[in-house]
Amino acid sequence: MAVPSPAYTVLMLTTDVEVQAQLKQALRDVSVTVVRDASAFQKEASKHHFDAVIVESRGTSEKAMSLPVHVDPSHTLVIVGSRAVLKKTVKTIQLQNQLHGHPSHQGKSRDASLESYLEMKMGDFVRGMMTGAAKNLHPILISAVERPLIASVLQETRGNQIQAAELLGLNRNTLRKKIAELHIPLKRTRSKAKRAT
Repeated sequence: MAVPSPAYTVLMLTTDVEVQAQLKQALRDVSVTVVRDASAFQKEASKHHFDAVIVESRGTSEKAMSLPVHVDPSHTLVIVGSRAVLKKTVKTIQLQNQLHGHPSHQGKSRDASLESYLEMKMGDFVRGMMTGAAKNLHPILISAVERPLIASVLQETRGNQIQAAELLGLNRNTLRKKIAELHIPLKRTRSKAKRAT
């Protein structure tokens, strides 16, 4: 009995072991072929068809490297970038998996995906703060989340603070206090603008 081939195949040229591991973990259901040098990349690309090609560029040597004739950019996703770009690409893939029902996340609600996204972003933030002399992370993070949340709700309710307070589950006076503390700009609603003219 023949073994079914993977639905999606990726060829990756990188020497960064961390990027390799992260990409393989993010693309669990995808066949990932990793090569460490340009000659092996050319050889693999000529032997097989790949749906995506990811290349770590380390300077001028890779800039001069052209894609093999077997790699058609009109039919193949091509990503070329530094290690930092590849790491961002992996994070984007992980986020897409979470938001669009990757098999390992099926059955979880959209709220769980939001929670996973926030957990990932806050983990990055906390790691960054650990390298400095940061203290009192809780109020910093709460205000960082609270400000855009309140601003988004106010935008959605077109500045109607009564509706915004109800949607947020806050007392109207508490909402007004938070708007002032967090320096959230208020836009005049149409009805107020009409009354002023």
